[in-house]
Amino acid sequence: MKRVKLVVAYDGTAYHGWQLQPGSRTIEGELNKALSALLQKEIQVIGASRTDSGVHALCNVAVFDTDTRIPAVKLSYALNQRLPEDIRVQSSEEVKADFHPRHCSSRKTYEYRILNTRFPIPTKRLYAHFTYVPLDVEKMRQAGAYLEGEHDFKSFCAAGAVVESTVRTIYELTVEKEGDEIVIRVCGNGFLYNMVRIIAGTLMEAGRGNLKPDAVKTILEGKNRQMAGPTAPACGLTLVRYDFL
Repeated sequence: MKRVKLVVAYDGTAYHGWQLQPGSRTIEGELNKALSALLQKEIQVIGASRTDSGVHALCNVAVFDTDTRIPAVKLSYALNQRLPEDIRVQSSEEVKADFHPRHCSSRKTYEYRILNTRFPIPTKRLYAHFTYVPLDVEKMRQAGAYLEGEHDFKSFCAAGAVVESTVRTIYELTVEKEGDEIVIRVCGNGFLYNMVRIIAGTLMEAGRGNLKPDAVKTILEGKNRQMAGPTAPACGLTLVRYDFL
């Protein structure tokens, strides 16, 4: 028996997130189906990051155990022939039997893209959130700076989420203008349910002038979801990097 690690990229538009859900198409479900058909045995992957409905990824990680004689590095080629076009395995390799992607120290980097133009651009509608209201990037940067470091991010967690702790560490948060897009890039040791999208929604409120940048400090201290900004739409969010430490 060997454990195989997959690095998976996907367009999340047509899926109800990563995690298995009865009656709904999910990334995990499609991987399980393709692997089970390929290996002629029921396979269930263990995913590293349970991305939400409509969220994209360049590098999510999954592992599974198998006794197949197919070399691990060849499994990516065989799987990609069986997966839908909006899911592609970028690499496959054998790892230690005790490697578990959710139990390892890691750094995840997400990008949230905002199309800030007068009118929408149709080719970007699935991968960036559109707003015609001008956003002040410098104010968004100033607001984001308060989120760096270790904090209790309860105000930035969707109501009803069940977690042992809402303390997380953000190593770096940047806000950059790239052409007609504003890109919020967040690197941390882990993220709560909807956390990056709530951060994006809050920074946009600062960019619109509806929230003073230093109010973010008060929001963190308040530990109350109602104090933070709205949850930004899923389409703008992509998992872009996953580093195991």
